[in-house]
Amino acid sequence: MNYLNTFYNAYLDYKDASLSGRYIHLEQIEPLLVTYKNLFQIKILGESVEKRPIYSISLGSGSKRILMWSQMHGNESTTTKAVFDVLKYIKNNRSFRDYILENFTICILPMVNPDGALAYTRANSKMVDLNRDAQDRSQPESVVLKEAFDSFKPEYCFNLHDQRTIFSAGIAALPATVSFLTPAEDKERSITQQRKRSMEIISVMNQFLQKHIPGQVGRYDDGYNINCVGDTFQSAQIPTILFESGHFQNDYQREQTRMYIASSIVCAINYIGEHNIDGTQYKAYFEIPENDKLFYDVLLRNFPVVEDSTVQHVDIAVLFKESLRNGKLEFIPNVERIEKDLKFYGHKEFDMNQLGTPAVEKHEINESFLTKLLRKI
Repeated sequence: MNYLNTFYNAYLDYKDASLSGRYIHLEQIEPLLVTYKNLFQIKILGESVEKRPIYSISLGSGSKRILMWSQMHGNESTTTKAVFDVLKYIKNNRSFRDYILENFTICILPMVNPDGALAYTRANSKMVDLNRDAQDRSQPESVVLKEAFDSFKPEYCFNLHDQRTIFSAGIAALPATVSFLTPAEDKERSITQQRKRSMEIISVMNQFLQKHIPGQVGRYDDGYNINCVGDTFQSAQIPTILFESGHFQNDYQREQTRMYIASSIVCAINYIGEHNIDGTQYKAYFEIPENDKLFYDVLLRNFPVVEDSTVQHVDIAVLFKESLRNGKLEFIPNVERIEKDLKFYGHKEFDMNQLGTPAVEKHEINESFLTKLLRKI
């Protein structure tokens, strides 16, 4: 049975409506864990720096073993929402649940960095990037993840993240809504047998996504960094796949992207369950365009700016800074570049000539000015 199509075609039935937006923290997922305690095994594997629990969700008793973890970076929450969508599918679809429990043993760490999730920061509360702490394991969160890896002994690892809105899928004017990577095992970026197995799975996920978001899947650069968790686990000869949730048009809360990520997870599971993956079908991985950084959130074209008593028409590139204010996530516009004829794309672009925008002094173009302007246009 194609469990992927069943999930995708009825996604709204399986979307966990209790989780929404970008600001996802521990208090929001703990009630969900309670609802799953009679169906799955819920454990506390350890604690964060600030003594918040780090949970695992385990299910199944099959021979195919998958370890996945989300929110290693606290402000990267889309994959956490996607994981709970997949769990709801397992819970509510009897056929899929039986298939999973019989064929797989899955261990999920839904929030590796609960302190960073609450503060909405990439790093943990000690300002350490946990994805650069794989070797030193200087932080308790890093120790918990490595111990989970060692004790669970996975056959595959899913490393779940978010990426910034700046990424394009290659050099095209299309955002990288979903990106993948099979990390390198060495500085030479050798195409090893285990990487080929990861590549084969990614190729299948890409084939599915191209039907729904054509041209919007990217591939991360595979520069080797043994301090990264994915590189470390791949170097241990475990096929590891990096999932990156990116931008979809007008979807800054990443509710549309979560559907593509959740569907990709189901796609990977379905493929692993139905195939003996030997990596022979890996070459299509390299057909996925490598990510480039060609986007800004907003481009204001032909903006009249006064400088030295002269009016010049320039392009203004704006990126939104995600800021947690009074427990609410806000997207604050920041000027990144002011130049003529910027060779970039904007998720939204405006021709200020056509809008009849009056000229302003260059020093007046700040957060307050942009906030008011963007509300008008």
